[in-house]
Amino acid sequence: MLRIRLCLCLLLTLALALLTAACGYGSHSMGGNGAPNITTLSPNMATAGDPGFMLTVNGSGFGVDSVVFWNGTALPTAYGTTTKLTATVSMADVATAGMFPVSVRSGGKNSNMINFTVQ
Repeated sequence: MLRIRLCLCLLLTLALALLTAACGYGSHSMGGNGAPNITTLSPNMATAGDPGFMLTVNGSGFGVDSVVFWNGTALPTAYGTTTKLTATVSMADVATAGMFPVSVRSGGKNSNMINFTVQ
């Protein structure tokens, strides 16, 4: 009977470990320092006064808790995959010309910044 309980405990522990790994808990599988990394933005520029649009942020290390920041302000963000996020950029965000830094916060860490150009 003790052997059966021990086997059941080991099996339950293994199942929980596999379940949490599959759900992404405990690790974001982010490279290097564990921070998310932005590689490209699409689109990467707009014209002042353009209407709002969906911004696609490509990179790595994105988690379901990821938030895209535009010039330091959080944007409504949708998680796609560990390498793709989409965020809603409002018409007010592109009302004036300039360079606007875009970054991501995920897993309690900040990504690199990539500038978005509004002409």
